[in-house]
This record gives sequence, C-alpha cells and structure tokens, in this order.
Amino acid sequence: TNKMAAISAIAPVLNKAPVVSTGKAANTNSMMVWQPHGNKFFETFSFLPPLSDQEVARQVQYLLNNGWTPCIEFESASKAYADTHGWCGMDMSVAAGYYDNRYWVMWKLPMYGCTNPDEVLQEIRACTSAFPECFIRVAGFDNIKQVQCSSF
Repeated sequence: TNKMAAISAIAPVLNKAPVVSTGKAANTNSMMVWQPHGNKFFETFSFLPPLSDQEVARQVQYLLNNGWTPCIEFESASKAYADTHGWCGMDMSVAAGYYDNRYWVMWKLPMYGCTNPDEVLQEIRACTSAFPECFIRVAGFDNIKQVQCSSF
C-alpha cells in the first residue's frame, strides 16, 4: 500500500482535454460516408473515380504476381447491377443465394499466359471501343483453385 501511494503521488495530474464543438459542418456532403439512395457500387474500386491506365496496370500486375489469369468482362448498365433476385422467376425459397446479373459477358477468353499488364490494357481499350455504353471489369482467376480471386 505504501508503494502504491508513492506511485500515485508521483504520477502527473492530467487535465481533461477540452471538448471541441465544431457546430454545423460547413460542407455536410463531405462528411457523408454512405449514400442511402442510388448507391450502385459494383466491384472493389467502384466507389473511386475511374482508374487511370497506370492504376489499372498496377492492379493487373498484382493479379499476375499472384499467378492469376486476367479475364475482361462487360455488361450493359441495365444488367450490370444485382439489387434483387431479378427477373428469372425462380422460387427464392429454394434459391435464396441466387441473384440475376452477377455474371457478366466475357470479352474473349481469359488471358491465359498473359505476363504483361499492357496486354490487358489493350484488350480493355478494344472492349471499350466495341461496347462504349457498357461497364467493364477485370477479374483474376486462380487456375489451380478454380475460383475468382479478385476483380475490379
């Protein structure tokens, strides 16, 4: 007990930090972290502005570094977003995990043997030229595990 009393006597007394009120934020839109209406987000980076070619190349290099095969997919805006079970007419009591529009159209075959992000960028440009009104995404497939590991 004497030891504890000595320690507490030596410990500095900390003043409480003053409470700061910012009042009303000058720009409330900059404070919003979630838009509750019209929040159609698609893949990993869909909340960001469009990626530059250099940023896309870095993401593709990540896929290649992991040994994954790049695959380019595209879809029209009307079918790219899965917000309900869709139009299939399936009995959702037995298919609760099913959503229409989760699968997009492949642009050519997966790029097996691809070693350079520039090859993928070239195909993205070709897909954009052929289908300018569509959304485009790149997926990375693991050919050993037979699963999609990444997409953007």
